[in-house]
Amino acid sequence: MRNAVNDGVWSGTWVARRLGVELEGDEHLTDLLGMALRRNPKRAHLLVSKVLGKHVPQSPAVVHGHGLRLGERVRALLGDAEAARAVVLGYAETATGLGHSVADGLALAPYLHSTRRPVAGVTPAGGFEESHSHATSHLLLPEDPALLAGDGPLVLVDDEFSTGNTVLNTIRDLHARHPRDRYVVVALVDMRSAEDTARLDRFAAGIGARVDLVAAASGTVRLPEGVLEKGQALVAEHERADAAPGAVPGGQVRRAELDWPAGLPDGGRHGFTPAHRTRLEAALPGMAARIADALPDGSRRVLVLGFEELMYAPLRLAAELERTVPAEVRYSTTTRSPVLAVDDPGYAIRTRLAFPAHDDPADGPGERYAYNVAGAGFDTVVAVVDSAADTPALHAPDGLLARLAAHAPHVLLAVVPAHEPHLPERPAMLPEPLRGPAFSSYAPDEVGWLLQDLSSVSLEAPTEEREEAVQNGGAHYAESLPVEYQPSERYQALFHAALETSADRIARAVGVVTETVLTERGGTPVLVSLARAGTPVGVLMRRWAEQRYGVQLPHYAVSIVRGRGIDANALRWLAAHHDPRDVVFVDGWTGKGAITRELAAAIEEFERAEGVTGFDPEIAVLADPGSCVRTYGTRDDFLIPSACLNSTVSGLISRTVLRADLVGPDDFHGAKFYRELAGADVSVAFLDAISARFPEVLGEVDTAVKELLAEDRTPTWEGWRAVERISEEYGIHDVNLVKPGVGETTRVLLRRVPWKILAQAGAGADLDHVRLLAEQRGVPVEEVDGLPYTCVGLIHPRYTRGATGADGRAVNV
Repeated sequence: MRNAVNDGVWSGTWVARRLGVELEGDEHLTDLLGMALRRNPKRAHLLVSKVLGKHVPQSPAVVHGHGLRLGERVRALLGDAEAARAVVLGYAETATGLGHSVADGLALAPYLHSTRRPVAGVTPAGGFEESHSHATSHLLLPEDPALLAGDGPLVLVDDEFSTGNTVLNTIRDLHARHPRDRYVVVALVDMRSAEDTARLDRFAAGIGARVDLVAAASGTVRLPEGVLEKGQALVAEHERADAAPGAVPGGQVRRAELDWPAGLPDGGRHGFTPAHRTRLEAALPGMAARIADALPDGSRRVLVLGFEELMYAPLRLAAELERTVPAEVRYSTTTRSPVLAVDDPGYAIRTRLAFPAHDDPADGPGERYAYNVAGAGFDTVVAVVDSAADTPALHAPDGLLARLAAHAPHVLLAVVPAHEPHLPERPAMLPEPLRGPAFSSYAPDEVGWLLQDLSSVSLEAPTEEREEAVQNGGAHYAESLPVEYQPSERYQALFHAALETSADRIARAVGVVTETVLTERGGTPVLVSLARAGTPVGVLMRRWAEQRYGVQLPHYAVSIVRGRGIDANALRWLAAHHDPRDVVFVDGWTGKGAITRELAAAIEEFERAEGVTGFDPEIAVLADPGSCVRTYGTRDDFLIPSACLNSTVSGLISRTVLRADLVGPDDFHGAKFYRELAGADVSVAFLDAISARFPEVLGEVDTAVKELLAEDRTPTWEGWRAVERISEEYGIHDVNLVKPGVGETTRVLLRRVPWKILAQAGAGADLDHVRLLAEQRGVPVEEVDGLPYTCVGLIHPRYTRGATGADGRAVNV
């Protein structure tokens, strides 16, 4: 495999012939890209860059040069004045070095890259999802919170611009926090379809910003029908032969001291300024000289191997080494990406070294990889890691260093100090929970609200204005409140009728979920409801435990916001007053499971940042139609009357609010108490109607719990898959606009701009209120066979105030 890059055969031939994948575009596109097969259920193929320095060892001058030239083009596009106001943002892990190199070419702007490594005490300034990736969640952790707060151009850098979804997610998140007029998207290759290009254009027009694209080459990938299944079959066929050949036992491992400048960041995880660049440039010759002195005599072919997100520092060290030593120097990095290796000149990934993760990653232990290293004829490998990754796992018999030493006679380890950002001090005390009747119409012992009272602030906006702002990226849904829906007499009658007919069913579900919690968690659980839909359920669970066992369970309500996580200050308060192991999170129902995922990620991030452990992210819910959790009262999708109304069935409390000018980093999230709606309040009446049925359902509950605890309750995530399918079938392409289940559909009709309602064929009285709301808002209800939910609400996918419904008529709001 020694001349894998220079065999004269295009390194995408193997995949193209077997899968029928076609690469079309600029004539030099194949000079930049090869192809391989992903070991990933979401995508079959992987475009492998020959000039990125990730999977294919390459001259560091070539790698850095591509980024420099792209950055110079961005500077020419913006002009020096705007370039000096810009911020460059690169994507982890693959484009961290490319983004930094683009920033070098731009020269005047600071640099930040996203990361998958949470850092204790650093509050994220944003985050987004990369849906096709094997590791989807990205964090933005600038040391200086003002870094992303300006209104100058934002330059987003990725190695490959395939669909544009990741860029859209990023801009949507950041524009909602800090709007700006201009974005520049930079990539080595632009591989979008015409529809993807049009989608970005529509999005840019919607937020009123200019979005430019700078790429080294462009083209498209033609994928035949069934390519994913064919790719998975090929991976399964060849995986057993996927091993590194030609091991040479007994390679020597030694350390090479860098003398990295004190206080100089190791990269852009927390921000890297032009002043930092100046310091690095001055220090590079000395550090490269120390590596050169440590090289064994006669070294002819040297690989400088970076580490996952740590791409830039190894790249610059390699480039300086390449300039100063006679040896042939190449550069690449280790990676999280699982890719099939096939030793064929027409395939981009010829060999694969696998080894355990060695930096205590946030997502737990797992395999990591170095590609095209084994069999490439390197007599010395210089492994560059940061100090957080210089762990016993790195030095273990099956670790990276041992794996490298089996394929190269000499291995040098160079360690760069991981930058530790300066953290502001946090106030020592948090306020006590708010309680009724001062805040909410619930009795003070029923629930304590870990929120701040924003009742005096005007936060409501018309539904159509909120929808347009949210979808265009101009605002996050949690930054304002919808105008509270005032039900008609007919709708109120529907609520009371639904309550009468469903009270037994809800009482059974309350009993089942409460008994499951008491049995499996033991002791005295601390109920923590996700405000606000979870709050009535938490109160009912507390009442069940008190009525049946005489136990008064502590009960609190906290805020969780999709895309922003759970209120970290509320978790700090809980950890200071209770054992986190006793906390049970409670919600009303599951839809597709977005909040379930949000909570799990937020708890993981909080525990890493705070050093507090013990919180269990499992949610206990009344109904789990999405099959997203293990602890539930039922998995049926039926009408829970508390979903029919807003604050008037939830203690007169609004949905929670998270807005930077109102909620500081050390504040609880906010909410409003609508005291003026007391005349329409049915919150306590709802609770009393359900808890009055508890004695009647005891026997049924005990039987159901016994059966449930003997079953396999492992979540199947059937709901999430159904939502993804519906999103594509209806051309929405955003799962956040598909709201499954009776409860979520009701929310769509009460708070958002609905497009259409999908109803299970033959659904009965559970949908009476949905049909009434749809009629009032002029929204079509479409019956669908085989729907896994009773109904699904579709939010208008491209809403503006001139948008029309599915029937061509203006949406009524």
